[in-house]
Amino acid sequence: MQQAGAYLAQTRTNADTYLTQLRADPAGVLAATAPGDPQQRTIAQLWSVTLSAVRDADPHAVELLRVMAYYAPDPLPRRILTTALPTTRAVDHALGVLAAYSMITLTDTTATVHRLVQTVVRTTTPASNPQPHPKGLRRLLRRTGPTAPPHPSQTALTLLHAAMPPGSPEDVVTWPEWQRLLPHIQATSKHQPDTADVSDLATLLGQAAFYLWARGQAAQSLPLEERALQITEAALGPDHPDTALRPGNLAATLSDQGRHTEAHPLKERALRITETALGPDHPGTALRLGNLAATFSALGQHAEALPLQERALRVAEAALGPDHPDTALRLGNLASTLSDQGRHTEALPLEERALRITETALGPNHPTTATRLGNLASALSALGQHTDAHPLKEQALWITETALGPDHPDTATCLGNLAATLSALGQHSEALPLEERALWITETALGPNHPDTALHLGNLAVTYSTLGRHAEALPLKERALQITETALGPNHPDAALRLAEVTDLRRLLAQLTETESESPPEAD
Repeated sequence: MQQAGAYLAQTRTNADTYLTQLRADPAGVLAATAPGDPQQRTIAQLWSVTLSAVRDADPHAVELLRVMAYYAPDPLPRRILTTALPTTRAVDHALGVLAAYSMITLTDTTATVHRLVQTVVRTTTPASNPQPHPKGLRRLLRRTGPTAPPHPSQTALTLLHAAMPPGSPEDVVTWPEWQRLLPHIQATSKHQPDTADVSDLATLLGQAAFYLWARGQAAQSLPLEERALQITEAALGPDHPDTALRPGNLAATLSDQGRHTEAHPLKERALRITETALGPDHPGTALRLGNLAATFSALGQHAEALPLQERALRVAEAALGPDHPDTALRLGNLASTLSDQGRHTEALPLEERALRITETALGPNHPTTATRLGNLASALSALGQHTDAHPLKEQALWITETALGPDHPDTATCLGNLAATLSALGQHSEALPLEERALWITETALGPNHPDTALHLGNLAVTYSTLGRHAEALPLKERALQITETALGPNHPDAALRLAEVTDLRRLLAQLTETESESPPEAD
């Protein structure tokens, strides 16, 4: 700020002009010397002097700062930088030097670089890194040649790739860490040169997109999925097996937004690539068949989905055996498609077999076993056998809550399913606290604007209405409509359903109000 004021005062430059110049050439402007006052000339040279001092104190510190310049100006977990230098001690020392010279803000867990510092450092960073790369990080890098040290932006990418949380981004346990990494993934991906490791970049973007998708943020996930597909296709070609993963994931994101028509050709393409590359009898082909079938079902084309699900089951059973968990998955998907056609009697034995396989393969207390119990219970409920479904749903809830915890979204799903069975048995008062708890868990874990939150809002509203509490149900249904329209779009079938529910409930409340106003007063 002091430097800018000195420059404007001495040169009589317009502030807007200075700002335009700063955006176009930050390093040049900040290095400019205001004429006259020696003190102002000293301030103008602050950047180069400070960097020289930092380099004298620890050459590694400048190298580390150049890497950090390609992250977001948000707190960066220090663990990401652990292998950026030969030893953790060297990293800590370099960070300490940078903090001492006010180049970064340092805590015991994070390091933050101001966006202006980042801009200047990026602008003054050589096209290739002149420093030999530390051996700790060298093990992580797949270098392009023996004399081609990576650019700091590539190092930043590699460190992020190595720091990805283990397991699936769908697991809520990993979400806090993914949220901390997300701004840095988005920032780093914007600065990758053509020589970047496209595999690492596409994987990082794809996993970040998966995290956003799991959080119900399909709109934010979409551009990351699109870029991951573009990068992979350019690097590997349109027909590489690894390329098939990208259109499949992009299609899943589109489907989550209710854009099934756009998802359909992407899933067809993913199936075609996989089948050509791996063969018609590969388990990967079965996966793509099932995904395409799911899109047909979402479009209401259950007759087209059925042969795909049947073929997916045949492929999985032949390739993996009749007792493999993936075979159980295909059985369950086929059963769901049959149920969509109203063929619940045919679906029931498939669900029973899927449960037996899963329970034997994974154990009676595995979360996937709980899913199979819930699916079997739903098949029984569809046949009106709510009494038989009830203990299965109770067991599914107990397994899920024990395995995943009382605040997991899957626990909320099981609570909602059990509440539905209680309502079907006429036990609405017993269903109510389950619905309320399911909503609280979902809203806490997934956020107030997630489609699953809308689902539980709607379910709770139905229970309220059943108990005659229509006025309390209306704001819940209105909020469910708003969430669904925002998340999935106003033309999504779920949005149309919620709009009809809100309209019907408003009409009912108006009729009740009119009836009350027409009622004669009671006699004394």
